[in-house]
Amino acid sequence: MDKFIPYEKLSKKKQREQDKKRRVTWGFSPVTRNAQNPKAYNRQKARKWNRDDYPTVPSAFPALFHDTSIAGNGI
Repeated sequence: MDKFIPYEKLSKKKQREQDKKRRVTWGFSPVTRNAQNPKAYNRQKARKWNRDDYPTVPSAFPALFHDTSIAGNGI
């Protein structure tokens, strides 16, 4: 059996080893979580709504306003 050495007198390496043994990893987050308020504004939800519901128009849309007679082909 090893002799008892006070924690303060241990080397840093031995202190770290003891600290690792004392630490416990949690299988879940111990932080209490509250349900989100459904009436509150959520920026992430708003951003997704803008992207998903209104897809960008393909390049055919600008062609409606393009005058092909002034295309610079010498006519």
